This record gives sequence, structure tokens and C-alpha cells, in this order.
Amino acid sequence: MRRPQPPAADKLVAALDIGSSKISAMIAEPDAEGRLKILGTGQRESRGVKRGFIADMDKTEIAIREAVEQAERIAGTSIDEVFVGFSAGGLVSTLANVELPVGGRRITDADIEGLLDEGKESIDPEGRMILHALPALYTIDGMNGVKQPRGLHAERLAVDIHVIAADPAPVKNLDLCVRSAHLGVEAIIASPVAAGQACLSDEERELGVALVELGAGVTNVSVFAGGMLVGLKSIPMGGGDITDDIAAAFGARRTEAERIKCFYGSAMTSPRDNHDMIELAPIAGGQEGVEANRITRAQLVTVIRQRLEHLIAQVEAALKDLGFSGPFGRQIVITGGGADLKAIADYAQGVLGRAVRVGRPAMPGLPEAHGGPAFSTLAGLAQFAASDALDLSAGFSTAGSETKPGGGLVSRLIATFRTQY
Repeated sequence: MRRPQPPAADKLVAALDIGSSKISAMIAEPDAEGRLKILGTGQRESRGVKRGFIADMDKTEIAIREAVEQAERIAGTSIDEVFVGFSAGGLVSTLANVELPVGGRRITDADIEGLLDEGKESIDPEGRMILHALPALYTIDGMNGVKQPRGLHAERLAVDIHVIAADPAPVKNLDLCVRSAHLGVEAIIASPVAAGQACLSDEERELGVALVELGAGVTNVSVFAGGMLVGLKSIPMGGGDITDDIAAAFGARRTEAERIKCFYGSAMTSPRDNHDMIELAPIAGGQEGVEANRITRAQLVTVIRQRLEHLIAQVEAALKDLGFSGPFGRQIVITGGGADLKAIADYAQGVLGRAVRVGRPAMPGLPEAHGGPAFSTLAGLAQFAASDALDLSAGFSTAGSETKPGGGLVSRLIATFRTQY
């Protein structure tokens, strides 16, 4: 059973977020209270990841090395192991409940240990890989919501264990890719767990909130209640699809389509949209006789909203499947790179009929460039690594059993030398 403790003040925490559009790294140092001091960050374009899955091992490995080395240069130190985020589809969420008799006496540490051991034994992976087995609130004689039962008298003690699992192959590919970059894998963390840690308050998680991560290739919809993640669904669509729609509609390169989406795009219309003109370079730009395209902002917004309507409709269906409705389902937080789109919260609020806000990582000391919603998972990975969260997932089949170990900075420098020469 893994009982992680807050890292010592001199122990560094390293996080690695491997997404469909970017790969980012962070090195931080926790103090005695677990607060993190950001030492260095790095980022590279992701060229080998599609819909959150590793599609090109070599390209992804190179991007991982470059992002980590950039963070190491800024931090002035090297790292050997990282906490890695898993954002691909195929995540499943279940709840295991176990109960043991206490006999009316005071609950001891041994009782809690025995209960958690019993809970771990009751988990059936069903052929999947267990990423998390997180004990939530305890129940004493039918009274729910007990955070710490030690020292209380009870006849029966129970606990809910939230289990998050994934298909083995994508997790093993992710693990192999990181280790091929000569880094050890401390743990693989589900993206909703990390993002929720970064941009949701304790009160939101307690009262009930839905977290919508709009990534480049995948949108993860997760629901939190009673202080824990209670359900999640993945949608194979994201902000990258909006970029592709713009590129196809106006005959532009993806990089140009991404640029005008970020600078001029919006989820809401305005009276000036028909008068504002946007110039964009065509795919065949640079050839003689090929002129730049000129479109109105209204045309751009129309393309964006067509994709958004489809995406938000799927988000609404996912929320319904997860039981996020009624008085319980009132608050939604949108995060991820897609949440940078102008007026996305207002649009989603109008369609979904619920209060919607954009979630940004609540982490002091983050560089301004990494303080937006696109870096919620990265910040959450570092916060999760520095926390004392109890996770029972150790002991189940792990991804690294068939892969080569990491080797630290020297091995990565040798590998970089070989690829360049």
C-alpha cells in the first residue's frame, strides 16, 4: 500500500504534461508546509500525440527531452523522475465500498489499515490498469462524510474508494515514451485528477461541480461531489478541431488558423463582426500571384460556433449520463487550452443553462505564460505530487514492468547527441 508523504523541503517535484498540442514540464521545490516554489518550466510543440494517444514514439520522445531540458536549464538543476499526466480517452471511474465491524470500541490506526487493505483486495481491475484508488470519506454506523474516524467509537466502519482505471496499451505507450527519454516515471496521474487539484476549490468539490477540460484533441468531462471525483467521460474532440475547421474553411495553414483563432476568434457574436476584416496567409502563400485571403470576423465566428455547438452538445450529453442535474448540477468549470477562446464561458452558460467559469491554476509563483487554463493539468500534477494524498493503486499491474528504466540527465544528453549526429 502506498502512503505518500509530503516531499521533504529539499526534494524536487517534477511534472510532465503530454498533450495533443504541447508537451510541458515543471520543476518545483516544496517547503516544509508543502507549498511549491516554481524553479523552472519548459514547453515544446507536441508532434507525435493524437487525441491524447502516442502516435509517433520518436517525435514525442524528442519533444519530452527538449521540454524537460528547458525546465532544467531555467531551474539550474536536473531531474531523474517525473509525475506524468494521462489525458487520453478510455478512462473509467468506479466506486468501491467496503465495511468492517468494530464492535463499539474506539477506532484505531490498525482498524483503518485493515479497512483499506480489505478495500484494496476488493478492487477488480477487469483487465484495465489502475491509475488511482483514492479513499474518500468514511462512514461510521451509517453516518456519512467522516474525514478522520480515528479515536471515534463505532459498531461498523466503512469507506468509499474511488477507482480510476485505463486501457493498458495507451498507458504503457506513454510510460515507454517517457522512459525512452531517459526519465523515470514516479506515477501516471489521470488528467481530471490533476486539473481538479489545480483549479477547483475544496468547497466546490464538496458541494458538487463539473470540470470540462477542453484539450486540443480530447475533452474530458468529470464530476466532483463530496470532495472526490465521482465520474468522468471523454469526448474525442477539442480545440484542435476548431483550428482544423478554420484551416479547411479558409484554405489556410494550421499555424495560421490557430493564430487567427487566438487573436480574433470568439464564441459570441457582436455587431461589429461584419465590419472587422482579418487577413490570413493562404496555404500556397509565397507563390507568385497568390494573394492573402481577407475574411470578416463574422465568418470566422460562424465557423467556430458550428464546431462549438457540436462539442457543447456532447458535453451536455456527458453531464446527463454522469447524473449532473438538478440542485446538484449547478456549477461548471471549463479549463484546458480551449478555455482560452474568448467568451467561451458565456457561450457555454447560455447553452447549458448553468453557471460557468473559466478555471485557471491556483498556484502562486506560476510564470505568466503558464498561468492560463492550458496549464491547469501541469500545475495540478505538481500539486498532486507534493500532497499527502493516500493512493492504494500501488501493487496493481504497472506500466513500467516491461520498459527500460530512466537514466537521468547524462543519458538524455547522450541520446540527444546520437540523434543529432
